[in-house]
Formats: sequence, structure tokens, C-alpha cells
Amino acid sequence: MGVSDPRQYVETQRQDWNRVAPGWEKWDRRLDENMAFINYRLVGDARLRPGQQVLDLGSGTGYPAVLAAQAVGPQGAVMGLDLAEDMLEAARRKAKALGVANVTFRATDVTTLPFEAASFDAVITRFCLMFLPDVAKAVGEIARVLKPGGYAAAAVWSVAEKNPYLRTPIDVVKQLIEIPPPAPDQPGLFRLAKPGDLSGMAKAAGLAVLADDEITGESPFDSEDEYFTSLMDIAAPIQALFAKLTPTQRTDAEAGIKRAVGAYRRGSAVALPMAIRIVAARKPT
Repeated sequence: MGVSDPRQYVETQRQDWNRVAPGWEKWDRRLDENMAFINYRLVGDARLRPGQQVLDLGSGTGYPAVLAAQAVGPQGAVMGLDLAEDMLEAARRKAKALGVANVTFRATDVTTLPFEAASFDAVITRFCLMFLPDVAKAVGEIARVLKPGGYAAAAVWSVAEKNPYLRTPIDVVKQLIEIPPPAPDQPGLFRLAKPGDLSGMAKAAGLAVLADDEITGESPFDSEDEYFTSLMDIAAPIQALFAKLTPTQRTDAEAGIKRAVGAYRRGSAVALPMAIRIVAARKPT
């Protein structure tokens, strides 16, 4: 079924992520710490080295683009793309604060890339592709802009049952209202969760797949309250679900989410499991 009106969908996504941009900047340090292992994995799988030209898709508030810029050094450069200009303003502030001058951010739809063929040594992307209306087209674009011998590395969410960090609020809201299951080709958090989903598209685009791995980690929070507050500040998809609830249902949902994540308390902190799928590929020479 897919998306009936891709242009309207993209515009809605732009509005949604611009709306939560202040929340992402507010929680920037926590997010960077919790996602660091993913950023470094992407930089490693893309084989980044000094002097390279790198493209980051879905840069948000700046990672992994800033880390990639540090890896390629002053002789290299990184271009970071994202729909949401407000997110990218936060990314620019981050790069400036860190003294990273070789990264540039640009607001655009990443499904059709505004670059010549064979422009980049590497393409990286974190938690972006599963939200696109046409993932296969985007992967084809990645293959097109890669130089022969160049690497691509992508992170997407693995299956829902291994991601209490994301699944818990959805499960709680499902107890209050009906949420139809998404079609297999519908954009969403777990669109590319299974082995072969994304790597199959990479193969179809002519890339040689090097890895299709699931890696796991935890996202720690000081309390159930902190988790819920951060969730409502940064998670555009969860905000959309809460918008469908009555005031009483929202109160019940908040209590239910905090109660559910309490099961992951470890001493003075709450540590929510995460599972991420990493796909790495190379363009043949």
C-alpha cells in the first residue's frame, strides 16, 4: 500500500520533526551518550579516514555527522542532510561548540539526493531510512552518489519486541485506543527491522552487502519520570499517538508507561533495552 501522497507525507514529517527539535536539543547530552555506540559503529563500518568526503542522511541534531567530520579531519568534509531545518540549526550550534568546521548541514528530502553521481567516499545514516516513503529509491540514490569502492553504513531499529525503549509507550496506548498494525511497506519505527529488509534493497541497488547485524544496548534514565518527559519531548511518533487520546486517557497512559518502565529499574536508574540493525555495504569498483 505504501504512502498515498508522498509529498504530503514528507511535509508532515518535516513539521513533526521541526516541532520536536527543541526537545532534541534539550536532551542532547543524554541522547549523545546513549547512542554513542551506534555512532562509532557507523563510522567504523563506513571505513572513514582522513581526507574523505562523507554524506550523512537524517542528521537531526548532528550525530553521527559531527563524529564523521572529526574522523575525516580538516582535509575531509561531511555534508549532513535532514528535512527539519530546526533540527539542523541545533546541529550547527553543536558543531560550532565542538570546534568542528568541516561539516555542513542542509535541509532537504533525502529520497532524491541533489548531488552528482560518485560524489562521496562514504554514506552513513542513523534512524532515517525507515521513515522514508520510498526506501528502495533512497537506497538506489545512496548507491548512485557513492564512488566506486565507497562504503555505506545504516542504522535502523530492530524488531519491536527487543526495543522496550520504543515499544513500551505504544503497548500502553494500544490498551486505550485501537492502533491498526502498519502495512509492511508503510513508513514507521520498525519498517526495516528484520534481517534482509534493508540489506536486500542494498543488493538490489548493486551494492555488495558486508554486514546485516543486530547490536544491542541500553538507554539509561535517572527515573521513570525522566524517561517519560524525554519521550514526550523528542518522540514525534509517540506525540502523534498521544494526540489521539482524551485528557483522561493521557493521564492513564502516562501512569501506565511509568509503571511499565519501572520493570527495568536497576538500583537508582532505569535502563531500557535497545536493539538496532546495522547494515553495511560497498559499491563495487
